Amino acid sequence: MTTLPRTPADEVLAGAAPYTSRILSTYDLWVLGLVCPVVWNCPRDEMLRLYQRSAGARHLDLGPGTGWFLERTVFPTLTPQVTLLDLNEGVLRKAGARIAHLQPRLLKRDVLAPLDLGDVRFDSVAMNFLLHCLPGGMAHKATVFDHVRPYVAPGGRIFGSTVLAHGVPHGKLAPKALRNLNDANGPMNNADDSLDQLRDEVLSRFPDARIAVRGSVALFDIPVG
Repeated sequence: MTTLPRTPADEVLAGAAPYTSRILSTYDLWVLGLVCPVVWNCPRDEMLRLYQRSAGARHLDLGPGTGWFLERTVFPTLTPQVTLLDLNEGVLRKAGARIAHLQPRLLKRDVLAPLDLGDVRFDSVAMNFLLHCLPGGMAHKATVFDHVRPYVAPGGRIFGSTVLAHGVPHGKLAPKALRNLNDANGPMNNADDSLDQLRDEVLSRFPDARIAVRGSVALFDIPVG
């Protein structure tokens, strides 16, 4: 039997597949509550501060996870317009149910392809813990910035975070975790991702971007003119 090579779309689907209902049910406790502070040396409050500082009245979340951050975000209006975008329908259902009171719009899309969002514009776009799940090198992953930029309103912001394999100060547990999470069935695809690569890709597009490092994690905050 001949095995056909996987296409880029297949790679994206493979990256989304590990986030099953079982994994999502333990994600907040295990990944955000334990792995972030203990393995990556970056408490979830670091990412939450990005949301609190940058989330706007019209907000787009790429790869919203379980919605933990969105549930805790204080938006600048009582009636924010929130759109969740992911390729995994389970993620959309989980996060959407968590912030059902905000009546979010749920969209199934591949972030590495044109997003086809029409005339809508957003004041903020989050991509928290997204890049390290995407296939390919950093130059390929960074096309997500090109796909989302046309939908950011003047004065808006793009913000997020990603775990890096190189150029950041890892704790003792991080190297083994990176190897395990990057295996054939793992949810991460960042064995070659470095801080220099991230900076090059982001700053070439957004010279005013700020990138901070907390343990194994890079956090970026990008003003869009």
